[in-house]
Amino acid sequence: MASKLLRHVYRRSPNPNFLLHQTRILSSQALATPSATPPPSHPPVMPYDQLAEQVKQKLKKLDNPNPLFLQHASPEPTLTDHTAILSAPSTKVTTLPSGFRIATESNLASQTATVGVWIDAGSRFETDETNGTAHFLEHMIFKGTNRRSARALEEEIENMGGHLNAYTSREQTTYYAKILKGDVPVALDILADILQNSCFDEGRINRERDVILREMEEVEGQAEEVIFDHLHATAFQYSPLGRTILGPAQNIKTISKAHLQNYISTHYTAPRMVISAAGAVQHEDMVEQVKKLFTKLSTNPTTAAQLVAKEPAAFTGSEVRMIDDDVSLAQFAVAFEGASWTDPDSIALMVMQSMLGSWNKNTGGGKHLGSELAQRIGINEIAESMMAFNTNYKDTGLFGVYAIAKPDGLDDLAWAIMYEISKLSYRVSEEDVTRARNQLKSSLQLHIDGTSPIAEDIGRQVGGCVCVSEREIVPIC
Repeated sequence: MASKLLRHVYRRSPNPNFLLHQTRILSSQALATPSATPPPSHPPVMPYDQLAEQVKQKLKKLDNPNPLFLQHASPEPTLTDHTAILSAPSTKVTTLPSGFRIATESNLASQTATVGVWIDAGSRFETDETNGTAHFLEHMIFKGTNRRSARALEEEIENMGGHLNAYTSREQTTYYAKILKGDVPVALDILADILQNSCFDEGRINRERDVILREMEEVEGQAEEVIFDHLHATAFQYSPLGRTILGPAQNIKTISKAHLQNYISTHYTAPRMVISAAGAVQHEDMVEQVKKLFTKLSTNPTTAAQLVAKEPAAFTGSEVRMIDDDVSLAQFAVAFEGASWTDPDSIALMVMQSMLGSWNKNTGGGKHLGSELAQRIGINEIAESMMAFNTNYKDTGLFGVYAIAKPDGLDDLAWAIMYEISKLSYRVSEEDVTRARNQLKSSLQLHIDGTSPIAEDIGRQVGGCVCVSEREIVPIC
């Protein structure tokens, strides 16, 4: 074997020194090689090699996965439509035989929920003698029931970390609670209790009477509230919408327990009430709980729309001025008859409101503002602030501009407002309309960010007051 290798090396290398060197190497290898060659020793295993081996073993397991994972797998790709999960949740509505409606919008990721009762009742459905009862009732509803004292009610809400609130408008009254997702049944029980079992203690009525009278004094010091109350009283003279929400002081002093109970029995009826919930809620569970809890409501079929039809609002063009020499600035408002919630023109008026915009002296802007009215007022410095408004009701509305200015600038301010409003009817650019439309969309979307705004939006839509947001309402039964 060695001789063959030497001949092979010799043929490939003409250098004799190279041949001698290779002969020595082969001779030394032959001497060093024992007759029985021991098995080669393995090099020491390094940490990296151990890690590589572990990864290799885990990869092998993928060929034989755990059966626990396979039981939910499908040999064929699924064709199930998951659009409902990925898109915005739909609003489910169930109407009970009594006419009571439950509307919910579930959000599986939410840790909180808002649950409330939206009632088609407000100051519009009062009389001149009972004006202020709806707002008085809002104060008294939290002062104790046959099951819970006022203190127990407060402690129960606070122990849950929740918030219980209410508000009254001209056409609607709302009671709602914002709670953690596990406290939804308790919140429903509290709402059912205060709406059906309030005791209206005479002593508490008298104490709350003083609270409301002090509240009226505070409101009278807020110029904007006063202006809009006078605006309604002037625009809707001798009609229900002309009444204030708080009512006159004389009525507050005479409202009794009988007035409150009569208002509840007349207007807090099942067909005029909606339970609205958003967030961590389950529609089917809500329906079952409402069936058990709201059992004492009147089922009088008369709706708010029927009452409005009997006594519709009548818009009266007029003017009212109130002089107060102690006030340095003038509060100014001009309004036209607007559109109802169901009027097709209500959306167009919302866009027009965005086009007129708002402006405040402290924010600046001037010629760089999108609203031409705001530009004109800012550049010429004829007002301290300005705000366009659009208020909708069931059968009418108010559209106009509210502003604050120095007395000597009112003529210029009135001319600027009327000029810009009139210009909307004959000279509007497509660019301005697009900008205002996008601003309106953004405003509406930002307004319904959170469980409470969503619940309010649902309550109003299902209650029949408004339908402006892109909400998919699915009737269940």
